[in-house]
Amino acid sequence: MRYVIGGQDLYLKVAKSELGISNKKKRATIGVISSSLILLLLVSLFVYLLWRKKMRYSKQDIEKRHLAQSNSLKGADLPVFNLCTILQATDNFSITNKLGEGGFGIVYKGQLLCGQEIAVKRLSMDSLQGLNEFMNEVLLITKLQHRNLVRLLGCCIDNNERMLIYEYMTNKSLDFYIFDATRRASLNWTARLEIVIGIARGLLYLHQDSRFNVIHRDLKAANVLLDEQMNPKISDFGTARLFKREQGIINTETVIGTRGYMSPEYVLEGVISVKSDVYSFGVLILEIISGKKNQGNQNLLAYAWKLWEEGNSFTLLDEAVKCSVSETELRRYVQMALLCVQESPDDRPSMSAFFTMLSSDTLLQDPKKPLVGTRIRGFPSDWSLYQQSYEHDSTTGDQLTITGIEGR
Repeated sequence: MRYVIGGQDLYLKVAKSELGISNKKKRATIGVISSSLILLLLVSLFVYLLWRKKMRYSKQDIEKRHLAQSNSLKGADLPVFNLCTILQATDNFSITNKLGEGGFGIVYKGQLLCGQEIAVKRLSMDSLQGLNEFMNEVLLITKLQHRNLVRLLGCCIDNNERMLIYEYMTNKSLDFYIFDATRRASLNWTARLEIVIGIARGLLYLHQDSRFNVIHRDLKAANVLLDEQMNPKISDFGTARLFKREQGIINTETVIGTRGYMSPEYVLEGVISVKSDVYSFGVLILEIISGKKNQGNQNLLAYAWKLWEEGNSFTLLDEAVKCSVSETELRRYVQMALLCVQESPDDRPSMSAFFTMLSSDTLLQDPKKPLVGTRIRGFPSDWSLYQQSYEHDSTTGDQLTITGIEGR
């Protein structure tokens, strides 16, 4: 059919009933679409309002927490630095002054006008973990004074800024030396023993001699700082716990730690005690002796145990120091380390018992084989004890969160 412009008009006659049905369908379709759009808008508005309310309360909670914790700091008898002083000392938190980074935030090197060098631990503003650790560290370390613990000089609180100010450790951390192929040669056998003894003194003070008995919970090479004379100082008390001497053990729902250093009962059952720190200390001794990390495919504990059973502990010693120690002396220190990493916490020595072993030549008991390579129930098949760093919620048995492996 062809239509010509200016041609005759054509009219079609349609039944009235058909026209009515068509209009009704159109109106029904428009009604459904309009209703759906209105419902969608209402739902979106409701979700948005809920989100705004949650964010408002969340912000208020954080502000209340900041206020409450700031009030707590007033009674901590801790010097307070003003923000301008810290900005000037760190050159406005220059990247060139950055020393490290952890779950709490970033650590910067600084220098006060008097010439004193400082380390500034700056809390990330959106870090709830960091906020909790900040308060924990302040309230704990202000009560602790020992030559083998890092010294807290003060703090800085300005609006949302939270900072801890420490003495600066010239020689950085222990892992900077013992795990580096070149630098570890600067630590001879005598220097390594002095570091072991210094760490032991610090732990003995925390567990037994301080006014408040403390479980560190994250003792590792990265958390042992070295001063100008290479004296060790235990640092990072963000996850430490106070305990009563008669309490013995503490049960915790959340396990937070670093690969290779956590004791079996802590990883598998959420149970911590001073013997958890003793275990970490034993791992640390083996790392100091060997210059090797207890992680990955090579499990240092299994290797040390095998060599000790074979009477071949000298093979464990770092090549850089083999000419400066006798095999008898080395075997004794390996044996003491293996006593510290036994599976049962009851079998591990206390730090006072460890000092007795250090200061005498009495015969040591034989250690029991440490627990190594154990599969963790509820985790993927390629996860095993001491091979990952994680945060595990023992109430569910299957939550796993990777945490920082480097110094906190």
